Amino acid sequence: MALWQSTAMIRSHGDPPRMVYARVDGTILDHPELLMAGVGGGDPRPVRDDELTPLPRGSDLFLLPGRRPIGLDPGTGAAVEWDGESEEVCAVAAFLAPAWTMFLHPAYRTLPGAPVLPLFAYSALGFAGGRFWATGVRVDEDPRQDPWRFAPRRLQKQVAQGVRAMPDNLVVQQLETCALTYGCRAAQNFFIGRHEAPIPTSVTCNSQCVGCISLQPDGEFRASHDRIRRAPTPREIADLAVAHIARVAEAVVSFGQGCEGEPLLGRELLTAATRLIRERTAQGTVNVNTNGSLPAVVDALCHAGLDAIRVSLNSARAAVYEAYYRPKRYDFADVRESLRVMRRRHRWRSLNYLVFPGLTDTDEELDAISALVEETDLDLIQMRNLNIDPELYRERMPAGAVREGFGVGEFMRRLRARFPHLRYGYFNPAKETYARWRAASGRRL
Repeated sequence: MALWQSTAMIRSHGDPPRMVYARVDGTILDHPELLMAGVGGGDPRPVRDDELTPLPRGSDLFLLPGRRPIGLDPGTGAAVEWDGESEEVCAVAAFLAPAWTMFLHPAYRTLPGAPVLPLFAYSALGFAGGRFWATGVRVDEDPRQDPWRFAPRRLQKQVAQGVRAMPDNLVVQQLETCALTYGCRAAQNFFIGRHEAPIPTSVTCNSQCVGCISLQPDGEFRASHDRIRRAPTPREIADLAVAHIARVAEAVVSFGQGCEGEPLLGRELLTAATRLIRERTAQGTVNVNTNGSLPAVVDALCHAGLDAIRVSLNSARAAVYEAYYRPKRYDFADVRESLRVMRRRHRWRSLNYLVFPGLTDTDEELDAISALVEETDLDLIQMRNLNIDPELYRERMPAGAVREGFGVGEFMRRLRARFPHLRYGYFNPAKETYARWRAASGRRL
């Protein structure tokens, strides 16, 4: 059974989850009568059984200050705002563990003066049968970022060992901060010696994403990460990449991370680094995570030895894409061309698809993403949750772009029906993995 089908009827015949809320001291309670509600782009609504999942292990619970929770009257189905009666209360949301894609946002009303929410993805949350319930599905079986696979005390030693091995390497220094200060699982995996090694390289960007986690110049809310302080040298990059490849089976090394600028702006740096890597080893997968804005640079990287690309987008519709990314000196046509370049060069191509209930799961978006899949012959879409205050995002989108959708799970089913070969995931696969996928399906790069 496909992963994205596995939540159907998971609740069986138990009581429906109830609305949860929090006191000012952080205590989380379930309401004795009101039922859990979710938001799929329109008004608060009931959560369907096929959208529910027990709160995944490794998820977090977030209090939403300045936001009153909304539940459903069990008799009438009407949306009811809970004011706490004699005490101050706020709404609560789930931040799902890695590899999980959420289906619905929480239902609440924002009070005047409430702060903009930090850059996380907020899933509807309820409580029934002695446990919390969220909405979503696990889209990737890969355990590479499962939180329980990381031992904090041991990690401290592993990071220290990694820094001692390359004490003057700027990328390693940045990854130390990412691993210990920001809790980045990808950076932690580099020091542990497994899976994918991130390689931040860029201090600048040609997008001004509304939800950028490393630069918020207007001060509306605080960026959660600091970018690398300067561009590293090709040798610093290659030394890190080759060391990772040498000790990890089916290793992946990736330029471009969410905590930096756009890597394609460093054409000479990345092409030189990729050549150095390939002069020293033919093993490992060299990948770039990018906004796909510079197809000529993508082509140059292919000549240097690039194996794979993951292009980030929030929508396959130009107007919606540009409202979020706010591109500088490029447009969505360039993004599409970068994927076509990779197709012509017979390299792996996937999407980092920023999912937002009420925008992703609409007929217009389904048709647009279908056209992109067909045009670029995509095999993999990484269904990533968009980390942003839902209200801020809705305000920034074109009129009518966000409305009640038919459901993220249903979107995945319909897209798969159009393209039976299509895979959903969350992480960048190694070239050995996608070669096996291609062989099993009889498809070629």
